[in-house]
Amino acid sequence: MDREPLGGRGSATSRQLKRMDWISWLQWPAFVASVGASWLVASNAKDRRNAGFWVFLASNVLWGIWGVYSSAWALIALQVCLAVMNLRGLGKTKEASSQN
Repeated sequence: MDREPLGGRGSATSRQLKRMDWISWLQWPAFVASVGASWLVASNAKDRRNAGFWVFLASNVLWGIWGVYSSAWALIALQVCLAVMNLRGLGKTKEASSQN
């Protein structure tokens, strides 16, 4: 007897699981963005440092989305705090460039 399991192929539950599965992979672009942003922020060039803070903000959003999906509430809180610090960094790089 070939019975399809609950939530089998083609069911709404199966499609929803496949759709949500891509979010589990979101941690990898978030990881790459975080590492790349760290590299840029450490630069001596103001434009690269500024770009680094923008990339960090993008990584905060990616980590936040993944955190909601994974119910990682401490990670979400951390990303909010880091986003505030990244906004501060953006402000400081803007101030430094307008002084020169």
